[in-house]
Amino acid sequence: MPESYIEPSGPTPPLIRPARRSDGEALGELTRDAWSPLHSVQPRPTPPYAPFYDEQHEPEHYLVAEADGEVVGFIRLVPATSLACNSHVRQIQGLEVAEAARGRGVARALLHAAYDASRRQGATRITLRVLGHNAPARALYAAEGFAVEGVLPGEFLLDGAHVDDVLMGRTLLDR
Repeated sequence: MPESYIEPSGPTPPLIRPARRSDGEALGELTRDAWSPLHSVQPRPTPPYAPFYDEQHEPEHYLVAEADGEVVGFIRLVPATSLACNSHVRQIQGLEVAEAARGRGVARALLHAAYDASRRQGATRITLRVLGHNAPARALYAAEGFAVEGVLPGEFLLDGAHVDDVLMGRTLLDR
């Protein structure tokens, strides 16, 4: 054994890459497995499952996280609107991490890749919406420099309880 050998510490960081059409099945399965009323306003998916990609959800909207050759997460990044006067803003419209991969920096790596992709697209701002009761996601976003910019109180009725829709945003100029 070489004298300079040092045992690696911690998990290997995930590989973040653009999504491919062939990822659709794995992404659909991840979404179904990760479904929770903590972060979804849609009912739990039931068979037959719709394809993951459709006319509004194309592979070019997604970045995928891989660990050990398996898809373990994704982030959906799109223009906030189709207006030219709003073209400097990108919006995160979905961030999912497989339960087995949580706590390993996958969501943070996806966020950083989204910042870089947004900058390459000319964006100077990034926004998202998160359910008010999703404390883990809100804490992550706050730690990443997102600030609450608006709240729609009681916007959703989930499992008999009214839940706020929290709008968060941050600049992309400080990194």
